[in-house]
Amino acid sequence: MIQRRLALLLPLLAAPLIAHAQPYPSKPVRVIVPFAPGGPADVLARVIGQELSEALGQPFVVENKVGAAGNIGVEQIAKATPDGYTVGIVPVGNVAVNPSLFPTLPYKASELAPVAMLATVENVLVVNADVPAKSLKELLALAKQKPGTLSFASPGAGSQAHLAGELMALSAEVKLIHVPYKGIGPALNDVVGGQVTMMFGAMSAVLPHIKSGKLRALGVASIKRSATMPELPTIAEQGLPRFEAVSWYALMAPAGTPAPVIDRLNAESARSLAKPAIREKFAAQGLEPGGGKPQDLATEIQAETVRWADVIRKQNIKPE
Repeated sequence: MIQRRLALLLPLLAAPLIAHAQPYPSKPVRVIVPFAPGGPADVLARVIGQELSEALGQPFVVENKVGAAGNIGVEQIAKATPDGYTVGIVPVGNVAVNPSLFPTLPYKASELAPVAMLATVENVLVVNADVPAKSLKELLALAKQKPGTLSFASPGAGSQAHLAGELMALSAEVKLIHVPYKGIGPALNDVVGGQVTMMFGAMSAVLPHIKSGKLRALGVASIKRSATMPELPTIAEQGLPRFEAVSWYALMAPAGTPAPVIDRLNAESARSLAKPAIREKFAAQGLEPGGGKPQDLATEIQAETVRWADVIRKQNIKPE
C-alpha cells in the first residue's frame, strides 16, 4: 500500500521540479511601454522585442500603458511578478528624475531591476538664428548682461530639456526663464519662430532646423562630441566641466527577477544592439545603441539620480 501511494505521489512531487527546470522563456513575455505608440520607447520595444523573440523562441508582446508622464506604465513593470515574464522600457526620467521630482510615486526606483541600456539620445543646445550669440560663451555673457530676459523652452516641467536648461543656469550662475509646453513640437516651433530664445533638443529633432539656418547649434550636451556634428563642441568643453544631459532608454524588470534571467536578456540584447541592421534602424530614429552589463546600468542610474536630485532641489523644480 505504501509503495502504491509513493508511486502516485512521486509524479506530483516531480512536476514542479520539471516545470522549474524548463528553460527561460517557456511562454510569451510582456514588454510594457509607458508611452503611446510611435515614440522612441515604443520603437525600441518593438525592435528589441522582435530580436528577443527570434533569439529566445517566444513572443515578446509589446503593451502600451500610457498616462501620468509614464509613471503608470513604469508602476506596472515595478509591481509585476518578478519571474522574467514582464519587462519594460524605462526612460531616465522615470527612474532617475521622477523619484526626486514627484512628492509621491506609485513605485520606487528600488522596485526596478536594471537589465540593459538600450539607447541614448544626444541633446543639442540651440538658439534662434536671430540671437546674437555665436557660441556658448557669448550666450552666457548675454544672459549675465540681461538677467531674467533670456528664455528656454521644454516639452514640460521635469523633462530632460527642462532639467538641462536648469543645470546650465545653475552651473553658469545665470538666470533664465523656463517656458514649458505640451510636447516637443510646440516648444521647438516657438524657438524657431523666435518667441523663445533657446532649448535643449534631441539631435534628430533640431538638425533639420540647424541645416536650414533657422536655428544655431551652440553645443552638444554629451560628454563626447557627436558623430553627426563632430565640429560642434560639447557644453563641457566650453567652460562648464562635466556638464551632461543625455536622454536614454533602458530595459528593466521587476526587482527580484532571477539573475540568470536578467543575464540572459542582457546578453541577447547586447547581441541585437551590435547588429548593423539594428544600428541603422536606431540611427533613423536619432538613437545611439547602448550596451554594457546590468551593473553598468545600475551605476548610471545612481549617478543620474544624484545629479538631477541636486538640480531639482537647488532650482526648486516642481512637476506640472
